[in-house]
Amino acid sequence: MRKPFLECGKIVSTHGVLGEMRVQPWCDSPEDLEGIKTLYFDGGAAPAEVLRARAHKNVVLLKLRGVDTVEQAQALRGRVLWVAREDMPLEEGEYFIQDLLGMEVVDADDGHPYGVLSDVSETGANDVYHITFPDGRVRLIPVISDVVVSTDLEQNRMSIRPLKGLFDDED
Repeated sequence: MRKPFLECGKIVSTHGVLGEMRVQPWCDSPEDLEGIKTLYFDGGAAPAEVLRARAHKNVVLLKLRGVDTVEQAQALRGRVLWVAREDMPLEEGEYFIQDLLGMEVVDADDGHPYGVLSDVSETGANDVYHITFPDGRVRLIPVISDVVVSTDLEQNRMSIRPLKGLFDDED
């Protein structure tokens, strides 16, 4: 089951004396949080109205309703922020990393299970999926159409076609 709320960042410090905070975004870019009207604490249980959010270098400067002093902002330091899934639309073929983690990875041709998707590295050219095999070994696959054939969030299954030599030349 996909979570209705997604972790989107962490309050790392204050900014100024009027309750503004610096947020380390856990999105593709800080700009992703600029249009959000409501963020949440405690896994989505506690809504917080966003008065303004703007990208500044690699962080987001955030002002929440009711946080008007540096002391109030400091009290929120270290807290994780959440966003409602419906407030973060994705393009076709895009996925939230949180939805991919733990997904079963199988061979696209014969259904042979390889393991579970345990991590994602963002390298710039293309992402890299970390597959943890049943024996504990971790193998890396590039996220390219020649390798990742399909991703089914409903079945929690990803089908891949490893390039020759990708998994110790087992072909």
